[in-house]
Amino acid sequence: MLGNKNQNNDQVLKSMNMIGIGTKITGDVHTDGDIRIDGQVSGTVQSKSKLAVGESGYIEGNVHCANGSIEGKVKGNLFVSELIFLRKTAVIDGDIVTKKLVVEEGARLNGNCNMSQNPTMNTVSSNSEFQGKLKKENVA
Repeated sequence: MLGNKNQNNDQVLKSMNMIGIGTKITGDVHTDGDIRIDGQVSGTVQSKSKLAVGESGYIEGNVHCANGSIEGKVKGNLFVSELIFLRKTAVIDGDIVTKKLVVEEGARLNGNCNMSQNPTMNTVSSNSEFQGKLKKENVA
Protein backbone atom coordinates (compact mmCIF):
# COMPACT_ATOMS: atom_id res chain seq x y z
CA MET A 1 0.00 0.00 0.00
CA LEU A 2 2.67 2.54 0.95
CA GLY A 3 4.54 1.94 -2.29
CA ASN A 4 1.44 2.79 -4.30
CA LYS A 5 0.78 5.96 -2.29
CA ASN A 6 4.34 7.23 -2.78
CA GLN A 7 4.23 6.31 -6.46
CA ASN A 8 0.96 8.24 -6.88
CA ASN A 9 2.45 11.28 -5.11
CA ASP A 10 5.47 11.19 -7.45
CA GLN A 11 3.17 10.98 -10.47
CA VAL A 12 1.17 14.01 -9.28
CA LEU A 13 4.33 16.06 -8.74
CA LYS A 14 5.56 15.18 -12.25
CA SER A 15 2.20 15.82 -13.92
CA MET A 16 1.68 18.87 -16.13
CA ASN A 17 -1.79 20.26 -16.62
CA MET A 18 -2.43 22.55 -19.60
CA ILE A 19 -5.20 24.95 -20.48
CA GLY A 20 -4.62 25.68 -24.14
CA ILE A 21 -5.16 28.70 -26.35
CA GLY A 22 -8.86 29.12 -27.12
CA THR A 23 -9.97 27.34 -23.95
CA LYS A 24 -12.08 29.34 -21.48
CA ILE A 25 -12.81 28.06 -17.98
CA THR A 26 -15.26 29.67 -15.61
CA GLY A 27 -14.73 28.31 -12.11
CA ASP A 28 -11.92 27.47 -9.73
CA VAL A 29 -8.95 25.35 -10.79
CA HIS A 30 -7.10 23.26 -8.17
CA THR A 31 -4.11 20.97 -8.80
CA ASP A 32 -1.33 19.34 -6.82
CA GLY A 33 0.94 19.34 -9.89
CA ASP A 34 2.26 21.95 -12.30
CA ILE A 35 -0.14 23.88 -14.51
CA ARG A 36 0.36 25.99 -17.64
CA ILE A 37 -2.36 28.38 -18.76
CA ASP A 38 -2.37 29.67 -22.34
CA GLY A 39 -6.16 30.12 -22.41
CA GLN A 40 -8.47 32.00 -20.05
CA VAL A 41 -9.59 31.23 -16.50
CA SER A 42 -12.21 33.20 -14.59
CA GLY A 43 -11.86 31.97 -11.02
CA THR A 44 -9.27 31.10 -8.40
CA VAL A 45 -6.24 29.11 -9.57
CA GLN A 46 -4.43 26.98 -6.96
CA SER A 47 -1.36 24.84 -7.52
CA LYS A 48 0.73 23.19 -4.83
CA SER A 49 3.56 23.31 -7.36
CA LYS A 50 4.36 25.63 -10.30
CA LEU A 51 2.05 27.87 -12.30
CA ALA A 52 3.06 29.12 -15.74
CA VAL A 53 0.92 31.67 -17.54
CA GLY A 54 1.86 31.89 -21.21
CA GLU A 55 1.87 35.12 -23.22
CA SER A 56 -1.71 34.47 -24.40
CA GLY A 57 -2.83 33.36 -20.92
CA TYR A 58 -5.30 35.35 -18.84
CA ILE A 59 -6.50 34.77 -15.28
CA GLU A 60 -9.26 36.82 -13.71
CA GLY A 61 -9.16 35.72 -10.10
CA ASN A 62 -6.75 35.11 -7.26
CA VAL A 63 -3.74 32.82 -7.66
CA HIS A 64 -2.14 30.59 -5.02
CA CYS A 65 1.00 28.61 -5.93
CA ALA A 66 4.46 27.60 -4.75
CA ASN A 67 6.29 29.04 -7.78
CA GLY A 68 5.11 31.04 -10.76
CA SER A 69 6.24 32.31 -14.14
CA ILE A 70 3.95 34.89 -15.70
CA GLU A 71 4.11 36.03 -19.33
CA GLY A 72 0.41 36.86 -19.77
CA LYS A 73 -2.12 38.81 -17.74
CA VAL A 74 -3.46 38.25 -14.22
CA LYS A 75 -6.28 40.37 -12.85
CA GLY A 76 -6.31 39.39 -9.19
CA ASN A 77 -4.02 38.87 -6.22
CA LEU A 78 -1.09 36.43 -6.30
CA PHE A 79 0.01 34.49 -3.22
CA VAL A 80 3.28 32.71 -4.03
CA SER A 81 5.05 30.80 -1.27
CA GLU A 82 8.47 30.75 -2.98
CA LEU A 83 9.40 32.53 -6.26
CA ILE A 84 7.36 34.53 -8.77
CA PHE A 85 8.99 35.48 -12.08
CA LEU A 86 7.34 38.28 -14.07
CA ARG A 87 8.46 38.02 -17.71
CA LYS A 88 8.71 41.11 -19.92
CA THR A 89 5.17 40.65 -21.33
CA ALA A 90 3.51 40.13 -17.91
CA VAL A 91 0.72 42.44 -16.75
CA ILE A 92 -0.45 42.07 -13.16
CA ASP A 93 -3.50 44.04 -12.03
CA GLY A 94 -3.47 43.09 -8.36
CA ASP A 95 -1.27 42.60 -5.35
CA ILE A 96 1.53 40.09 -4.83
CA VAL A 97 2.56 38.37 -1.60
CA THR A 98 5.71 36.26 -2.06
CA LYS A 99 9.08 35.25 -0.68
CA LYS A 100 11.08 36.10 -3.85
CA LEU A 101 10.29 38.27 -6.87
CA VAL A 102 12.10 38.55 -10.21
CA VAL A 103 10.90 41.14 -12.71
CA GLU A 104 12.11 41.44 -16.30
CA GLU A 105 12.26 44.88 -17.87
CA GLY A 106 8.90 45.62 -19.48
CA ALA A 107 6.74 43.67 -17.01
CA ARG A 108 3.96 45.70 -15.39
CA LEU A 109 2.69 45.43 -11.82
CA ASN A 110 -0.35 47.57 -11.06
CA GLY A 111 -0.67 46.87 -7.36
CA ASN A 112 1.30 46.31 -4.18
CA CYS A 113 4.01 43.77 -3.46
CA ASN A 114 4.83 42.38 -0.04
CA MET A 115 7.87 40.15 0.35
CA SER A 116 8.47 38.01 3.42
CA GLN A 117 10.53 34.96 4.43
CA ASN A 118 7.30 33.16 5.30
CA PRO A 119 4.62 34.65 3.06
CA THR A 120 1.00 33.95 3.94
CA MET A 121 -2.27 35.59 3.09
CA ASN A 122 -1.91 37.43 6.41
CA THR A 123 1.42 38.96 5.30
CA VAL A 124 0.12 42.23 3.90
CA SER A 125 0.98 45.87 3.87
CA SER A 126 -0.94 48.43 5.85
CA ASN A 127 -2.94 49.16 2.69
CA SER A 128 -6.53 48.84 3.92
CA GLU A 129 -7.94 48.10 0.44
CA PHE A 130 -5.56 45.11 0.13
CA GLN A 131 -6.50 43.96 3.63
CA GLY A 132 -10.19 44.18 2.69
CA LYS A 133 -9.64 42.02 -0.42
CA LEU A 134 -7.92 39.37 1.68
CA LYS A 135 -10.65 39.33 4.32
CA LYS A 136 -13.32 38.86 1.64
CA GLU A 137 -11.30 36.02 0.09
CA ASN A 138 -10.87 34.23 3.42
CA VAL A 139 -14.64 34.25 3.93
CA ALA A 140 -15.44 32.77 0.49
